[in-house]
Amino acid sequence: MYADNEKLKDLLKSKIGKAPEKPTKELYQMVIDSDVEIVVRLAIVYSSLTISMVRKNFGEGLGASIKKLNGGKKNDELDNKVMGQASDDIKLTSGSLIEISRLPGFVLETKVMGEVISKVESELLCRAYINMYLGDDPLDKDAKDKFGISLISLF
Repeated sequence: MYADNEKLKDLLKSKIGKAPEKPTKELYQMVIDSDVEIVVRLAIVYSSLTISMVRKNFGEGLGASIKKLNGGKKNDELDNKVMGQASDDIKLTSGSLIEISRLPGFVLETKVMGEVISKVESELLCRAYINMYLGDDPLDKDAKDKFGISLISLF
């Protein structure tokens, strides 16, 4: 995960002022709810991974996150907009990159190997995506913890 540290620093200092001893749920929630640019870069290491496998797993995780943040209501149309346009013809090899960025204006942009495959403006979608990494049940707890430590260091 990569973030606009200056904007994050301004956000945190304006809302909290003083650094907590360790990352808190409220700290993560501020980032989830904000409009600060964050990029998640996924480097493919498994050479037999296909776009349809990524689409299915990503859709399940994002769908659950949208449902959680949307009062228990699913929104398949919204979660399908992120990876739904990725062609099955795209070949993922070891070293391929998938970048999903939350851009200012609550825009979620997906790139596969440098090619933009979707750009969706939705506050709910952006919040749900970042929630997958910084929420209560993160996809990668270690990445969340490291991001939290870097948040504290911004103070």
